[in-house]
Amino acid sequence: MTTNGTGPTANQTAGETVDLARIQDAAARVQPYVRRTPTERSEPLGEITGRDLSLKLENLQLTGAFKIRGALSRLLAMPPELRAGGVVTASAGNHGLGVALAARLLGVSATVVVPTTVPLAKLTAIQRQGAEAVLEGPTYDDAHAAAETLARERRLAYVHAFDDPDVIAGQGTVALELLEDGPELDAIVVPVGGGGLISGIAVAAKTLRPSLRVIGVQAAGSPALAESFREGRLMTAASSTIADGIAVKRPGALAFDVINRLVDDVVTVTDEAIAEAIVLLLERHKLLAEGAGAAALAAILQSAIPARLRRVGVIVSGGNVDPNLLGKVLQQGLASAGRYLAIRTWLDDQPGRLNELTGLLTAERINIVHISIHRLGPYSGIGKVGLDLIVETRDRAHALSVLEMVRQHGFPAEETIASGPPLHHPGAVPL
Repeated sequence: MTTNGTGPTANQTAGETVDLARIQDAAARVQPYVRRTPTERSEPLGEITGRDLSLKLENLQLTGAFKIRGALSRLLAMPPELRAGGVVTASAGNHGLGVALAARLLGVSATVVVPTTVPLAKLTAIQRQGAEAVLEGPTYDDAHAAAETLARERRLAYVHAFDDPDVIAGQGTVALELLEDGPELDAIVVPVGGGGLISGIAVAAKTLRPSLRVIGVQAAGSPALAESFREGRLMTAASSTIADGIAVKRPGALAFDVINRLVDDVVTVTDEAIAEAIVLLLERHKLLAEGAGAAALAAILQSAIPARLRRVGVIVSGGNVDPNLLGKVLQQGLASAGRYLAIRTWLDDQPGRLNELTGLLTAERINIVHISIHRLGPYSGIGKVGLDLIVETRDRAHALSVLEMVRQHGFPAEETIASGPPLHHPGAVPL
């Protein structure tokens, strides 16, 4: 979708098609500029999930995400005189970075409008590529509206993040590479926000291997595409998730048309599952994925993908996680994986009772990472002291056994952080 100064409109892409030939043309255009990212079979994650997983590592792409493919595809498809006047886009971060790099490579100016909530690391990366960054509104949709206004005022060519046929075709080159790498797949699982990536992948995959299932994964806190898919029409939904790269309130019309025809399902996953997937990719593969990039693996960990689909291609779409967020995400991911257990208990207000509990944990070689005592307020009582503990555990099964051990020694313990499947004793009432 472009503008020559009159401004873009939603129906400028109406009637335009994305087919395999268009994706192959995009692949030829972008090939000199983009990295052919590896596809890795993951035995460690396969053991955990009981599947044969092949990871398509777009977190290792230039700019750290697949978005450079669509950005370059669109800019290279533009008439040179239109491109020379400069381009503008709206982005949650990764697409803007892709447009900024593409513009620099082609020697044109770029303006990127991002929401005020954009991770600082992504904003800084955009500016390092020489683009003008404009902050506008708390969401991608606010930034999109502002970018359309700038396109009209400055007579710039608008590069849509996901609802443009050349952008969609560029993203579809991910599937061409994955299928060329040769894994026999039953399904491809794809993170989804506005729908550009999965629509391009679906066109390529369904044309080359019609039996392949294509499944989208969206954060539960930003479910617009999942709800649209379920209802069969475009829907708008609130958006709040750690996966900022797929935090879109409304999917694109062109992308959704493709999705409606070719995609088999769209599921949602919790932020806790996404955090757990980030931790597993770091631990088992030494790979850093952002929230959006880990969403597809999260769906497999949550058993949201049908069990009959054994051989699965997993798109790790990006790795641009804000360092300020990473620590919190890792902590949540460890908790979701059962690596931390938070306990609340009550002790008789007598000398030695705290030592008795900590001694019990020490004897079992269980490390205490946090402890707090409550003598006042709702967590205490007459003759009782409230106690909150966070301890390290190996996994959920170990966390459950630690909880039971504490209870069996006379401490009325309850889990206080929900992390994955409940660890509560069958008779316990969670706080």
